[in-house]
Amino acid sequence: MPTRLNLLQTQQPRPWLPDAAQRGDGLRAEPKRVQVRVKTQATAPVALRAPVAADAERFVTLAQRSQALHTPWTSAPSTPESFAAYLVQLDTPANQGFLVCRPPKAGEGEQIAGVFNLSQIVMGNFRSAYLGYYVFAGYERQGLMRAGMQQLLRHAFGPLKLHRLEANIQPGNAASIALVRACGFRQEGFSPRYLKINGRWRDHERWAFVAH
Repeated sequence: MPTRLNLLQTQQPRPWLPDAAQRGDGLRAEPKRVQVRVKTQATAPVALRAPVAADAERFVTLAQRSQALHTPWTSAPSTPESFAAYLVQLDTPANQGFLVCRPPKAGEGEQIAGVFNLSQIVMGNFRSAYLGYYVFAGYERQGLMRAGMQQLLRHAFGPLKLHRLEANIQPGNAASIALVRACGFRQEGFSPRYLKINGRWRDHERWAFVAH
């Protein structure tokens, strides 16, 4: 994956996670879906883990509190029903989702700061996926999404063995563009009226990270 310029980004009509890829060449993600926890260094400020049903109440509360922050860039699942649907979408080999979590400290529990989604994961000779992300209100501008992105990239181009990761970002989302640029993505193009978000067709810049 901003404030009104916020660290969030989306690339598909269902902003929190798009449907699995439907390709004419029959390429699909190879592995069966498993619970994924990204390996982190002991000193890392955040850890990535897959969302589970027990996260529903906290996640929905955070999403509701973040609606002003997220508009017009994206919308996170903000009801128990939409969060349950999100988990169903993750239960496929073409999708992976990760919560960006601050590890527990003395007297505090784990804090969910944001989300990364890998979607339309296609393997074979393509080995590509789309990236979506958003930060929750109160956790923006703290470097947490950048730390999480670095871990996400290690996972995507390490164990997952992707060749390409694409993020589509609205031109006005300056902080999101700054995030991908700082993490090594390069702008590849511009797509007018690319996605319908919150009732409007919106232009997007196309950014990609390609393995070398």
